[in-house]
Parts: sequence; structure tokens; C-alpha cells
Amino acid sequence: MNKQPHKNKLHLEEQEDRSAFIKMTDGGPRYTVDDAILATGFGKFQYFVLLYAGMGWVSEAMEMMILSFIGPAVKSDWNLTSQQESLITSVVFAGMLVGAYSWGVVSDRYGRRKGFLVTAIITSGAGFLSAFAPNYIALLVFRCLVGLGLGGGPVLFAWFLEFVPAPNRGLWMVIISAFWTFGAIFEASLAWIIMPRLNWRWLLAVSALPSFLLLVFYVMTPESPRYFCLKGQKGDALRVLEKIAKQNRKELPLGALATDNEIELQGKNIPIEDMVSLPASRDGDVAPLHPPPKWKDSDMGVLKSLLLLISPKLARSTVLLWVVFFGNAFSYYGLVLLTTELNNRNNTCNHAKAQSDKSSDVDYKEVFITSFAEFPGLIVSALIVDRIGRKLSMAALFFVACIFLLPLVVHQSPRITTILLFGARICITGTFTIVFIYAPEIYPTSVRSTGMGVASAMGRIGGMICPLVAVSLVQGCHQTAALVLFVCVMFVAGCCVMLFPHETNGLELTESVSSTKNEKAQAVKQQEP
Repeated sequence: MNKQPHKNKLHLEEQEDRSAFIKMTDGGPRYTVDDAILATGFGKFQYFVLLYAGMGWVSEAMEMMILSFIGPAVKSDWNLTSQQESLITSVVFAGMLVGAYSWGVVSDRYGRRKGFLVTAIITSGAGFLSAFAPNYIALLVFRCLVGLGLGGGPVLFAWFLEFVPAPNRGLWMVIISAFWTFGAIFEASLAWIIMPRLNWRWLLAVSALPSFLLLVFYVMTPESPRYFCLKGQKGDALRVLEKIAKQNRKELPLGALATDNEIELQGKNIPIEDMVSLPASRDGDVAPLHPPPKWKDSDMGVLKSLLLLISPKLARSTVLLWVVFFGNAFSYYGLVLLTTELNNRNNTCNHAKAQSDKSSDVDYKEVFITSFAEFPGLIVSALIVDRIGRKLSMAALFFVACIFLLPLVVHQSPRITTILLFGARICITGTFTIVFIYAPEIYPTSVRSTGMGVASAMGRIGGMICPLVAVSLVQGCHQTAALVLFVCVMFVAGCCVMLFPHETNGLELTESVSSTKNEKAQAVKQQEP
């Protein structure tokens, strides 16, 4: 008995979707999600989405920055070896490696909201419990779970991207990256205040609090209208778009909402096997003559979505993106760890520094100072990402970062070391920001979160390895070898950026791998002088 209202609701939604499609095929005016987002602009609705996704970015930044502080502190308290200290960082990236892929698949298959809900629960819970870890093994388990939750960060990024108008996408994606910068600086500030007075357990507990805010405001978050359109749920997509228009005090375009697939169907004949029609209604009624089509890759399994990433149309971009994400994560988190290691008074390889039994206050100050390098990194990104394009911006910043790190192959004074790390951090912050703009732009909605997740997972491998270089090698008096490795990785990543097949600056987002709406635009760009 209680199932009848649910059936009626499903039937009504299906009829709405079919009615919209019939209007479109009858020659009436139509518009896409991109048209609707552009018409309603960036307003009150997007500011809420920005703040929510930004809070997730703050949380992830704090949980990542904390690694450079708790490692030395736990090592001192529990008499750990350098390898055991490195493992505290590596297990976080191991968890992120699994989570980045898993949450990407979940969000592409079940919706963006479900993806970041579970990640917020895991991150907040495991992060807070880390403060009460009774021993080394328990701490490793909790930090690995934190990493599993943090792996969902790209889902929030992709979710925000799908609400941003195409002409201003680069600028707003840089702005959301500022939340990461704020989180990194805030964490360094907390460490500078808490660590000398209390201990690392207090820092872990306080750093977990931002994740709980994601749970508090979750009920207010909308699902992506692009995701709804991909799944053939145009009625749900239209309701979200109407909400955007109402909050932004704008009007939707005239006509019926249409998917990219429906627009292209009017321009060419597409075989029926390339589409999946909505089923007949739950009451057994026969579907109308014109059921709204969906892309054939809108309901894929896990394996199929992975294979699609390495299909001929996406393979080159995917493989190059994996290398760039690896290089970015290896370099960025390596610089964070190098900041404490190269300025650590416990470093027995640098005899110019006094010996001490525990981390000095200078460590926190140096991390705090170099964290501010992210602000000019963001400014540089904002200035160049839409002017010279994503590819040239990333490549230039990678190569300049190499120049900053080269002098550090030999020991430098603390002041020179901080200046050089500051400059390198500016560049790598810029590349990290821009690649998170570029990556979701090259993938269609059907595999956007999966593609971002797998690429992010490759980055986590870089994060797992970097402590072995930034911590173990430096503490083992192999600073030259460590810095040469960092320079080589950055150089290779910069070369891979130049090999990307497409520049995405100004292009609209596509819904499916089968979509061809951007091919003409890309061809025109390649012909431009």
C-alpha cells in the first residue's frame, strides 16, 4: 500500500521527462544545462556551493599539512625510527589511493552528494579518533582511514565545477583553491600555537573539526543537474536549475531543457543501440512514442568506466594526466616535508645547526612562512590560467619550480633555504591549482568523477613515495640525491603537460564520451595563429 505514492511520483517524473523531450523534438525552443548555468550566472546559489566545497578543501588541507608536524612529534614521544615516521605519512596516501578511485566511481554511479557524504563521515570520525590512538599501530590505522575519506576531495571539486558558468570557470576554480591555502596556513598557525604548549593529540583533535561542518550542512546541498541529465532525470535537473534561477534572481532560457545527446540527435542520425531509453512506467503503461534518450555510457559498471578512461578518445589525456598528478603530489607534499626537514635542528647532517632533543619552534615558523607562498601561487594562477591557457601555465610553473630547487642540492643557510622553498611552493601551488581545473574539463560528466578519482589516486602514489625521499633520504644525509629526484620529477611532469592533446580554456563541459559538441571548437582553436 505504501508503495503506491512512490510509483505515482516515478510515473509523474517519467512523464515530465518525456514531455520535455517531445517539445524538443517537435521543433520548440530548447536549452542545455550549460545554457541554463550561463543564463543564471554566478550568484547566491553558487556562493553556497563554493563555501561548502571550500570547507571540504579546508578540511583536506589541514589533514594533509598536519603530517609535517605530527611525524617528528610522534617520533620523539614513541622513539620511532625515520622509516616508522615516514610510514605515518605514507599510510594516509595509501588510504587516499583507494579512496580517490572508490569515491569517484560512487559519485559517477550514485550521485555526487552520496559520494561526499560518506567521505565526510569517515574523515571526521577517523580524524578525531586519531587523537586518542593508544599506540603506533592504532595511529596508523586511523590515519589510513582519514586518507580513505580524504580521497573523496576531487568529488567536491568536480561537483562545484558543474555549477560554474564556462566563461569564468578558470577564475572560480582558482578561487576555490584559496580555501586549500587558507586551510594550510590555518593548520600551520594551530601547530605553532598548540604544539609548544600542549601536544600532537590536541592538534589532531582540533584539526578534525572542519570535517564535521560538512555533515552539519549536508542537507542543504543540491545534486548536480548535469548528473541528473546524464541519467535521463531531466525533471530533477530542471528543479535544480529552477532553484538556481530563483536564488540568483535570474530567468532560465525559454523552451525545454535538452541534453547534449538530444541536441546532437537533431543534427545527425545516431543508431538506436547508442541510446538507452527510459523504461515504461511502473504501472505497466506503454512508453510514449518519443522517450527521452540517454547516453549509452550513463549507466556503466565499474570496469566499463575504467576502460572508458583508456578508450582511444581519452587514453592519451588520461595517461599524461596520471603522470602530472603524480609529479604534482610528489612535489607539493615533498616541499611541505622538506620545509621541516631542511630546517630541523635535529638534522645531524647540517653541523651549522645546534642539536636538540625535540623539534624547535623554528620548524613551525618556517612552515608557517612557506605556507603563505600559496597566496602568490593562487594569484599567479588566476592571472595566467585564462589568458595563456591551462597547458602553457602548468608547464611554465613546473620548469620555474625546477630552477628554484636546483640550488638546494647543496646545503644553504636557513634564510636562503626558506626563500628557495617559498619560490618553489608558489610554482607548485600554481600547477596543483591549474591541473585541478584542467582535469575535470577534459572528462565528460559520465566519467568525470571517476577520471578525477583515478588521476588523484596516481597522485597519492606520489604522496606515498615522497616521505621516503623528503624525510628518509634527507635524514640519511642524502640531501643532494633527494633534491635531484624532486627536480627530475618536476621536469618530466612539465614535459608531459606540453604533450596534452587539448587546450580546454573556454570550452563547455560535455556529458558523454560520445559527445562531439567541443570538437569543432577545438579544431577552430588549433587553426588560430
